Amino acid sequence: MKTTLSEPLREPVPVISPKLCLNCGACVGACRTGAIELVASGGEEIHSVMDEDKCIRCGYCARVCPAEAIKYGEILPRSVTVGKAVSINQDECVGCMTCTRVCPSKGAINVGQVSKLPFIDPSYCARCEECMNVCPSAAIKYSSRKKAYEKFAKIKTMEIVSELLEKETKRLAGDASNIDSIFNKISLDLSHGNTDDEFEIDVTDRINADIESAVDGDLDIEDLKDIVKITSPTRNITVIEESCIGCTLCMNVCPTSAIELEKPSPVHIGDECVRCGRCIEACPLEAISLKEEHFEARDDRIYYVRKNLEGPRTGEVTVSSESCQLCEVCVNKCPADAMTIEDDCVVVDREKCILCGACEVICPLNAVRLKT
Repeated sequence: MKTTLSEPLREPVPVISPKLCLNCGACVGACRTGAIELVASGGEEIHSVMDEDKCIRCGYCARVCPAEAIKYGEILPRSVTVGKAVSINQDECVGCMTCTRVCPSKGAINVGQVSKLPFIDPSYCARCEECMNVCPSAAIKYSSRKKAYEKFAKIKTMEIVSELLEKETKRLAGDASNIDSIFNKISLDLSHGNTDDEFEIDVTDRINADIESAVDGDLDIEDLKDIVKITSPTRNITVIEESCIGCTLCMNVCPTSAIELEKPSPVHIGDECVRCGRCIEACPLEAISLKEEHFEARDDRIYYVRKNLEGPRTGEVTVSSESCQLCEVCVNKCPADAMTIEDDCVVVDREKCILCGACEVICPLNAVRLKT
């Protein structure tokens, strides 16, 4: 029975090449639904025969075939609209790699070079659920095949870009060798020499041009938006000497004791400063300036924005108990001593927390999130 375009969309049935087939029966033993049989024809000649109605397209036969005589067609276009697929939620994944060790399907679970976390290629996954059974954080679940392929395509795009950038490093010889450096270079170029207190510059075309120069291609706007989401804003703080009277009110509220009085005035802000903005709020003479610069995606364009901040952030820091491995890196590095471990959980003291984001940056498992 052959699949036609008028029938409901299904994954293509495996094809057995009679020229390569050794008639060893390995595929027959591996098939869980009895879809493959060894049939005698033409005297004593034996052939492997596939029953498409019984075949569930799990791929076990193709993986056990010693002669690589069993092949699939192009799965992606015919399968994205139907069925379910196994997918890994990387926000919940703890990076233990247990799934990679138990997966029987070669090529189904890969580890990202960018995220350092595993992801599943639905084209190779046989949905045997071995990975789901051993995942300690329950991060592996079923989703629609469309969503699974969209997630896989998104991760794979970032992986390809990362791989291309890595290969081009020597050839570029000092030019932007990765996307992060491209964004950093643009940020530095626009920051230095620009004395405007606030500005907004469309950098979409420049980013595309720099990336095209670096990787012999460009990214679509959705990929750029994903990159923008993970770029961290930069904050610059300065004391306006002619306005400061050395009242020390800023010193009293500084959570890291980064401000010192240089008599008679002005005050001096040291390297311990985490740009939390509390001194801005406390200064009665607006003698301290705090500017934030960041990339922002809006209406299919990317902008570089500088704006004045008038006080500290608002929001909260959350810690995923499923992802956190209690390594205490965030606890030890918190400049405000706002994080402690209680009852095998990291607890954030909201009264002490200054929302500086240092914990989010240094967490090795992405268990800490700053929500502003």
